[in-house]
Amino acid sequence: MIGCHGLVWSGSFGREGMALAVERTQEAGFDILEIPLLDPFGFDVAAAKEALRGSNLQLTASMGLPEGADISTADPDQVRAGEAVLLRALEVLHELESQHFCGVLHAMLKKYPGPASAEGRRTSQEVLRRVAARARELGITLSLEVVNRYEANLFNTGLGALDYIKDIGDDSIKVHLDTYHMNIEESDMMLPVLAAGDKLGYVHIGESHRGYLGTGSVDFDMFFRALRQVGFTGPIVFESFSTAVVDENLSRSLAIWRNLWDDGLDLGNHAREFITNKLRANETLRFH
Repeated sequence: MIGCHGLVWSGSFGREGMALAVERTQEAGFDILEIPLLDPFGFDVAAAKEALRGSNLQLTASMGLPEGADISTADPDQVRAGEAVLLRALEVLHELESQHFCGVLHAMLKKYPGPASAEGRRTSQEVLRRVAARARELGITLSLEVVNRYEANLFNTGLGALDYIKDIGDDSIKVHLDTYHMNIEESDMMLPVLAAGDKLGYVHIGESHRGYLGTGSVDFDMFFRALRQVGFTGPIVFESFSTAVVDENLSRSLAIWRNLWDDGLDLGNHAREFITNKLRANETLRFH
């Protein structure tokens, strides 16, 4: 199943923004719409249901924990707030019949001033152990995103994520790999996929500069070959950002200092075709 991040289409996800995202995702031929669930307490579930009614799209959601709700700290108030955010997000997704919740669920999405502490790591894992139990009850898969060193500090590689998840002791939690971040941190684009194997739950496809696929330095041929080798059948979602769509505050947090596109529909159509062609090319390997 191939999807697209909603921020390719809209910078907000109220009634109008959600309707636009659904319309454009279908128009570009994707199967999945991923929404950024930045404020699960304020999210308009009724509007989302209305926008999705009659569509064949599957909905997924991603998140980075917000300010004041970091579960990887020693501050009990922040930890409680972060757990409440995650649990509310699960309820929202359950109402929307979603089966996937991904992203930086283990910490805030920010540049930390130092390495993660042992206490912060343990606290984060304890929270996610409880959150994962609730996710299983609701039929939702948690996938923890591996992001680069400037956006998190608990782990920055696929192997690091696998070690972190192993210590939680819950096999239902999966790894979320993102080619944009892999291109920064990993030695190559194949070994992390092979190491994750059936623990790989979610994939983001992004170019090295967040622009049009195939115009940067990511080795997509190696990455898609690895996906085929492990038999990955989960969501493969295109992600890209531009201030032409994303609001100023979110653009700053994502360090979008220059725009590499201004037409989301053209970008999305190109991405869907690019990903489809890579998957098809690897299917033909059975003839070799």
